[in-house]
Amino acid sequence: MRVRAPREAIRPARTFPLKTTTRHHLRANLLMLVAAMIWGSAFVAQRLSLDAIGPFLFTGLRFLLGAFVVLIVWSLARRRRGAVSALQSVPAASNRTLWRDGALLGLLVAGSISCQQIGLQYTKVANAGFISSLYVVIVPLMGVALRHQTGVGVWLGAMLAALGMYFLSVDEHFSVQYGDWLQLAGSVVISAQVVLVSRFARRHDALALALVQFVVCGVVSLAIGLVVDPLRIADIVRAAPTILYGGALSVGVAYTIQVVAQKDAAPAHAAVIFSMEGVFAALAGWLVLGETLASRALLGCALMLAGLIVCQVMPMWTAKRSVASDSAEPA
Repeated sequence: MRVRAPREAIRPARTFPLKTTTRHHLRANLLMLVAAMIWGSAFVAQRLSLDAIGPFLFTGLRFLLGAFVVLIVWSLARRRRGAVSALQSVPAASNRTLWRDGALLGLLVAGSISCQQIGLQYTKVANAGFISSLYVVIVPLMGVALRHQTGVGVWLGAMLAALGMYFLSVDEHFSVQYGDWLQLAGSVVISAQVVLVSRFARRHDALALALVQFVVCGVVSLAIGLVVDPLRIADIVRAAPTILYGGALSVGVAYTIQVVAQKDAAPAHAAVIFSMEGVFAALAGWLVLGETLASRALLGCALMLAGLIVCQVMPMWTAKRSVASDSAEPA
């Protein structure tokens, strides 16, 4: 006589957790790709703003505008949850930690964006976008200092990206544009921010952390701008469209997406997706500004893209081979 197994015994365990995890990762990947698209196109707005306003004033105003956008979203979200204030609903110790972590992220963003904005005066949008995307290699390399495992794919991707940056930035006379060095410095700084966001985003409310980050970056940049940049109301009015785009979308939307999405993504994986901003920057520079790249620079872009792909694909391929090898071994 056949004995039917109990319903509980044949029910597949972990079906729903696996589906939930996959859904979270897919959502995070899509959100980060949207952020990369916004950041890439924002290079055009950053370049156009230089015709009207100083780099520090532009950064300060757009990040404070972005903070205002996040404040509105945060207030609506807290109202739906029935809470009065995100900062009042947590213990004082957690509140201090939020401000400390957010302030550190804000200072890193201020340094990176300042290098990026000043460097745009001396290089092309495409160069800026691709060199900035080098954090896809720098982030895993930082993991070495933190004793994270670094596979062959990361090192191969790093070499391809470095070679690509050489062809993109160094001309036939072996000279590098001043703006390219600034973009590289900004890429190093933002790499540290990407690593820390993955750690801090799991500790705090994502919108509250983003809000503190934007306020600190905006206040610091604006304070410097009031000292070193000329302040004229007419210039701010001329730069208003780029400030609106760079503040509402690039900061208010894209940087908030980064904090939210990186709760479900490792830093190195996030850096790979974010690095696509280089592709979107080159496309936006071609469509809006009519910028073109020489064959040498195009070769550099292709090598950098190859490095980005290798950093992502080769570790996955190695992991699949390892799993297949383990499953093939006899028990």
